[in-house]
This record gives sequence, C-alpha cells and structure tokens, in this order.
Amino acid sequence: MAGVAEQGDTAWPDSAWVRTAGSPPMWPQPQGDIETGTVVVGGGFTGLSAALHLAEQGQSVTVLEAADPGWGASGRNGGQVIPGLKADPDALEAHFGPEWGPRVVRTVGAAADDLFELLSRHGIACQARQSGWLQPAHCSRAMAAVRQRADQWRRRGVDARVLDGDEVRDLLGCAPGVYVGGWLDPRGGSVHPLALARGLAQAAAGAGAVIHGRAPVARVHREGGHWRAETPGGRVRAQRLLFATNGYTDGLWPSLRRSVVPVFSQQIATAPLPPELRERILPQGHVVSDTRRLMRYFRLDDEGRLLMGGRGPFRDRVGPGDTDALNREACRLFPDVAGIPLETTWAGRVAMTADHLPHLHALGNDAYAAMGYNGRGVAMAVTLGRILADLVAGTPARDLDFPVTPVRPLRLHALRRPAIAALTTWYRLLDRRDERSRSSVEADLAQP
Repeated sequence: MAGVAEQGDTAWPDSAWVRTAGSPPMWPQPQGDIETGTVVVGGGFTGLSAALHLAEQGQSVTVLEAADPGWGASGRNGGQVIPGLKADPDALEAHFGPEWGPRVVRTVGAAADDLFELLSRHGIACQARQSGWLQPAHCSRAMAAVRQRADQWRRRGVDARVLDGDEVRDLLGCAPGVYVGGWLDPRGGSVHPLALARGLAQAAAGAGAVIHGRAPVARVHREGGHWRAETPGGRVRAQRLLFATNGYTDGLWPSLRRSVVPVFSQQIATAPLPPELRERILPQGHVVSDTRRLMRYFRLDDEGRLLMGGRGPFRDRVGPGDTDALNREACRLFPDVAGIPLETTWAGRVAMTADHLPHLHALGNDAYAAMGYNGRGVAMAVTLGRILADLVAGTPARDLDFPVTPVRPLRLHALRRPAIAALTTWYRLLDRRDERSRSSVEADLAQP
C-alpha cells in the first residue's frame, strides 16, 4: 500500500479473504513526534517482513500503512506461493552473470520453502499448505517451454514432474482437451494472504516493531541528517527510510513510481462447492497458473470456494458486471461449476517491471526500496523484505542474497495505460491463435 491512497478510498474490498479473515486488528495512528531507527512506508508483505526481520535483529523500526496492514495487493492476491520467478534458472544466470546468477537462482528457488519455514517458526495461522504448484501448458509451444523449465529446476535438485495431458486433467479435474500437459513444482503451495499479512504484522509487533495503520504519508524529506515522514497525525524521524509500496507506489518518490507499471488483476470466488465437486476439482489441493500470456490462475480455498483470477479492468474497484470473462473461463475449465453462484469479485494491482524481475534499490542517503514482483509476490516479497532488513542492518551489498541496483524509471511511463491496453489486446489474440492452432492439430490427428 502506498504512502497515500491515490483514490482516497481505504475501505476493505469485498473479497473472499476479507469475508473469511475475521475482524482486522486495530493498529494505532501515529501521534506527535516519533523517533525510530528505520521508518517503513507500506504495510504489505515486503514492509512487514522487513520490519519483522529488523526487529528480530534488535533494530528500532516503525511501519506506516495508509490503510491497514494487508489492504493492498498483499491481502488481495490469489494466495499462491510460487517458487522462482517467471524467468527460468538458466536465463536468470545469464542475466545476472557468473557472480550473482547462481546466488539469485538459489534465493528465488528457496523463497517458497523459506516462507513456509517462517510461518511455522512464528506460528502464523494462515491456512498454509505446501501442496505444490501446477503450471499447465495451453499449447505445444508452451509445453516445450514447460519441459525445459522443469528440466532446469531438476538439474538444481528440485523434484519437478513433467505431466502429460491426462495427468493434468486428473490433477485439475478439468474438462478434456483444455491443456496439453504441464509440470508440477512441489515447493509451491497456498496461504490465506490477508491472514498472512495480519500474521506478519502481529509477529513484527511481537518482536518489537511499531505498526501504525491509517497513516498515509504525505511527505518524506531529509532534515538534519535524518529522514522525516509526515502523516496527518504525527511525524516520524528516522535514520533510514524504506519504501515497500509496490503496485501502490505514489508520488512520494517520483522515480520509484515511474520504475513500475501497475497492472490490475481481478478474481472471482464461487460459493463453497458441494462435496462431490470438491472431490473432483483440484482434489490434491494444488494451486494453478497456466502458460497463457494473459494467464488464468485458480485454486480452492479451505472452505471449497473456487477462486479464479486473471487480467482485470484498469481500476481497484470492480463489481458483478465485471465478472463475465472470468466466469466463462471457470465454466469452460470446470463445466460442473456453471450452476454454482458467484459470491464476490475484487481486484488489486500487480507491479510489473521492464525486465520482469523484482528489484532491490538503494536510493541514496540511507533510503531503500524493494518492489516489482510481476505476479510472484507472495513468496518473493517476504524474501526481499528479509534481504532489505539485512541491508539496512549493515550487511554489505556484495554479501546479500540479491543484488542492489539503482532505480531506472521507465521511458514513456505516462503512456502506460494505452500501452497496456494495446499489449493486452495483442496477447489475447496470440493466446487465441495458440488455442486455434492446437485445436486444428487435434482435429487432424483425429482423422482416420
């Protein structure tokens, strides 16, 4: 969540997570003048992880969240814990080079395991299950990429499985012919994301961090060798400043805002499925995101709701009139859910970067940021929050588990909306072409 809610709206979205997480804890607003070692702007996974790890090291840290912890993408996402990044290990090693490449691959590959270990260590109750992540391939081109991806992770010790079309169909419980195959990564799993955010906040507070809600930051500036963050109720003076605002980054640090493009992802949730459908649909509890350029991601929650997500309208607030595309896709994949009513729909912002990689930034004068998870934020945000804490606590940049880079604002950032709209249309056409091509091949094979 950004320092300032851009639309002035900090009401909770009507999501499946809000409906099932219980009443939110009340975090006090800052009052008067506050002294701290590190001030963190943003109370999502990144900021709360950084605060927790700093507090565990005995550091003084204060979190300022414009709404309540977990209000932004951290409490709205699909709750899919996916190891790695969208780039495959070989590509990551080529991109980061011989010194950093293997280190980055180890770090991102371990992110899911590290998250589940942290949850166990702190007793954070968030319906965590390490049941595996399944990526089904929608066409033969994607299947070739999936085979390479699984092979690259197997060469690095992961017990990855390549699946044929029948195996994918059995594990998903989906209609025949939707996917040609896929791969299964056992490191993945699921969480209740809003419960995770609230649990991280409680753990950080228990370790000594100070958490403030309803504390939008109107201004940050240097004063006498310190940072000062100004909120409506109080002013925080700190030696160090961390930005953990991701897709909700506002104008507090303009170049940071221009380094990411917020893309809106929408989800729908059905009513809990009847027992006979729960036995057939995702019977082993896998989380799923497919290989389409405009991917679909889906899972069941602990009460048996089918959650389906994908690209949404360019806004945070969505309603029943925005559900048609996702509902059609849910019924195409799982025809038996056609009669199950939808309970709710919601949306949030995914922060995309030009290279599709997350970034850890040194902004100068003891100011830092971590952001840009490109849809892989549940595990990676917690990991980069930990690394951010190590950096702030004095670990030399060369000894970190992820490289520190300068901020590089995107050219023509002001044109992001029309560019995203055009790219979305193009990706949709390419995905349809892939599916038509696959259907044509299957028809040819079916000829006597």
